[in-house]
Amino acid sequence: MTKKLYVGNLSFRVTSEDLRDLFAQYGNVTSASVISDRDTGRSRGFGFVEMEDGGDAAIEALNGQDLQGRALTVNEAKPREPRRGGGGGGGGGYGRRERY
Repeated sequence: MTKKLYVGNLSFRVTSEDLRDLFAQYGNVTSASVISDRDTGRSRGFGFVEMEDGGDAAIEALNGQDLQGRALTVNEAKPREPRRGGGGGGGGGYGRRERY
């Protein structure tokens, strides 16, 4: 069973290939990706790695370790919470009358 790991506090220079190489020491990496801003293409400073095995060992070994001058945050990725609808916008004046 694959385990998805969150990797945070990445240097903006870290690539998906760097993540794959780093995590491959601990097991079979099925995917590795650095998340980038869709407008600028610049790294957002975090990524995800999916591993068939060795996920726990990778968390244990790499959490807090230095990569390109930054201390990594590595933990099991949590499923994204569903987004709720927009706020409602403050009511928009329903039921009010303008006085002239």
